[in-house]
Amino acid sequence: MSSTCELQQKMRIAVRCYAKPNNGTALLQVLTTLVPLALLWWAAVAGARVSYWLTAGVTILMALFTLRVFALMHDCGHGSLFRTQALNRAFGFLFGVISGMPQYVWSQHHNFHHTNNGNWDKYRGPLTTLSVAEYAALSPGQQRMYRQIRTIGAAPVGGFIYLIFNPRFTWLKGSIELLLHVLQGFVSRPFRGIGASVASFQTRYWQSRTEYWHMAFNNLALISIWVLMSFACGPALFFSVYIGSVSLAGGAGIVLFTVQHNFEHAYASDTERWDYYTGAIEGSSFLVLPRWLDWFTVDIAYHHIHHLSASIPNYCLVKCHDDNRELFASVTRIKLSKVLEASKCILWDTRAQRIISVAEYRSQQA
Repeated sequence: MSSTCELQQKMRIAVRCYAKPNNGTALLQVLTTLVPLALLWWAAVAGARVSYWLTAGVTILMALFTLRVFALMHDCGHGSLFRTQALNRAFGFLFGVISGMPQYVWSQHHNFHHTNNGNWDKYRGPLTTLSVAEYAALSPGQQRMYRQIRTIGAAPVGGFIYLIFNPRFTWLKGSIELLLHVLQGFVSRPFRGIGASVASFQTRYWQSRTEYWHMAFNNLALISIWVLMSFACGPALFFSVYIGSVSLAGGAGIVLFTVQHNFEHAYASDTERWDYYTGAIEGSSFLVLPRWLDWFTVDIAYHHIHHLSASIPNYCLVKCHDDNRELFASVTRIKLSKVLEASKCILWDTRAQRIISVAEYRSQQA
């Protein structure tokens, strides 16, 4: 057996030992997330009577807990937070409503990312990283816009679009298109059943009837909560705190995800040369974060292990890494102070099969 194959085999065995969800640990994570978040909502509303600056400070803390909610939803999508599928589905739906993201639909797209991690022909991240050739074909103004959209300063705007606007807009737009399709079918073929018309409808917003109903239930539950909270504390205060906290959480999540796969010379293969194992080790970073930030992100910074096996619960990632340090020596480590630098790596060099920065691209052109 070659050294590379032997290393892969050792990693598979090591990783398999830690894929053991524990309901007690999972429930404790749920309680230490939702209870403080509820208390922070009370503090934000009460603080507004004293000072809006106090509410603003509470909103920032709420964003961290909302980020933790999204991270736990992520684990539920992999079926790794709880032992049973029923618990993962139930809490996944709840976390999806709180974070604004239809969990089931999101998890289908996210699992596609896991299946093709490092294959940049098939998946280029939520912001769609351009290849060098695609970037070169843009006008100077378009290139500047592309760079600005991917800065950390623009991340909260991306968080708003990703978690608040898009899930509502795509559901409404797709539902209207579905209704018009059924009505047109009734006019052109009045004796055709509604079920047949629905079955013939196709959209890029969902891939199955199950996905649609998950989108619908998520949106209806969330909009109902918006209405109740607006009556309870006033629409201006509620939406100020809600939009602020969720947008910040979404922005932090986008930055976190991006630097876990977009960093200097990260593995970025085409389909022909792609290898799953290489994508996990060389196409995923290990973010060396302060322990408090690891808590809020439920250790997703140990992303190399997560991509070797998504069935490992978040509360087992650190132990898996610590017990097998020698196996992960080649994984790229990125400190918090280097996140800004890594976030500048936004181009796919298809010739070298790696991720590069705009500065490196310019030096190549020179």
